[in-house]
Amino acid sequence: MITSQGFGKICKFSDLTSLRQTKDNVDDSKLIYLPGTNCTLRTQTSLSAFTSYRVGGEAEWYVSPRDLESLQASIEYAQENDLRITVLGAGSNLLVSDRGIPGLVIATRHLRSKHFNPATGQLTVSAGETIPALAWDAAALGWEGLEWAVGIPGTVGGAVVMNAGAHNSCVANMLVSAQVLSPDGTLATLTPEELGYTYRSSLLQGGKQIVTQATFQLQPGADPLAVTARTKEHKKHRLSTQPYSYPNCGSVFRNPKPYTAGWLIEQTGLKGYQLGGAQVAQLHANFIVNRGGAKANDIFSLIRHIQHEVQERWSIWLEPEVKMLGEFSPIA
Repeated sequence: MITSQGFGKICKFSDLTSLRQTKDNVDDSKLIYLPGTNCTLRTQTSLSAFTSYRVGGEAEWYVSPRDLESLQASIEYAQENDLRITVLGAGSNLLVSDRGIPGLVIATRHLRSKHFNPATGQLTVSAGETIPALAWDAAALGWEGLEWAVGIPGTVGGAVVMNAGAHNSCVANMLVSAQVLSPDGTLATLTPEELGYTYRSSLLQGGKQIVTQATFQLQPGADPLAVTARTKEHKKHRLSTQPYSYPNCGSVFRNPKPYTAGWLIEQTGLKGYQLGGAQVAQLHANFIVNRGGAKANDIFSLIRHIQHEVQERWSIWLEPEVKMLGEFSPIA
């Protein structure tokens, strides 16, 4: 099922000087105000504070819209100024290059709204809502279905794109539909079948459509205390088995069935192996942690080292689950 709604032109930018003509004369604190919105663009913005790894260079241009109209206006501005668009959610499954990201980085973290519909048991949320907060909210209401997601440190938008999952559950199993915005300003509502879900992947990856909201099917009517207790157990399990004491991106590699990536890495003797400030976690080998002062290139080089060592030992090439943005140069 696809339904479309055209936005048309929200605002014109012909009254602004071309970005390409002015950016060489712009200081680091320069703001560009998008007409007709409450949205501003900033130049040369460090992205390290916006990623869970706490590494990464600068965005050439950065914007964090708070509503759909500002999001569309940001896309239009990028198109009129020939800027490549990169979408950033919570930054929890990303490795951003030390060299930064050219073009316009659009952060969706401020797209916030949520609605629990008791009549249908459906939860409709904007892309910037965080998954753990939704899990706790649902538990407090006695709505079952999100207990597994309490330890996933991402936003709805990223979870829909990546088909986030844990404890044998995933987004694809509970998604009713996702609303996406295309570069031409058209909204479409897509079903899970149309999103082409597979393990930790969807057709939205690598595309130009931006998730704006999603609707999930939950099961209301349970005892809030019981659902909250199960949610707490899931959280406790995550904390006891995964290294949350250091900055990390979660699982680095997809599990190559019938094995798990963590087991292969550990059996290869790489648990604790370190390059620069990046280390294969002692608690869980499918995590790479920033032990302090790591550069994005340290993490990237460690990822490549793990891949080559596991390939040499097991003839299995581990596919990254983490998304890498920008240019990297592995350490020789």
